[in-house]
Amino acid sequence: MKRLSVFLAFALVMFIYACGGSGDTSAADKPAPKSMIDEPAPDDGKGVGEIKEVSLNNPLKPNMVETGKAIYEMKCAACHKLSGQRVVGPGWKGVTSRRKPEWIMNMTTNVDIMLDKDPAAQALLKECLVRMPNQNLSVGDARDVLEFMYANDGQEVGN
Repeated sequence: MKRLSVFLAFALVMFIYACGGSGDTSAADKPAPKSMIDEPAPDDGKGVGEIKEVSLNNPLKPNMVETGKAIYEMKCAACHKLSGQRVVGPGWKGVTSRRKPEWIMNMTTNVDIMLDKDPAAQALLKECLVRMPNQNLSVGDARDVLEFMYANDGQEVGN
């Protein structure tokens, strides 16, 4: 009987030690290993895409405004009004004060990536319930549309 008691006591001590009951807290003091998944970059309001910096014209260039207006009429007007009225997509009035120019250009040139990764674009998708189609705008076309958006919001157009 004494052998059984000694054996059970030894087994209990080994069980407690194996389960971390040794009192050693050095592992608890170590920082947890970093995840192998990259943390998302902080949102800088510029969106996701190749457009990192936009130099705005002041005053706006009339030829860019006219080209942007023509692109708007051909590719954008069916879903976006120049007023604040939402049709399929949000209205454009005031968009240049709500969004950075880089975000606007990234949205028009990289709509699929923006809707997948950008929090502001994802919020618009939840609000409008329809994915914006890719209009295949070049960076130059998107820059002209941006110039037109600023003109629509009342920024001065040069001669």
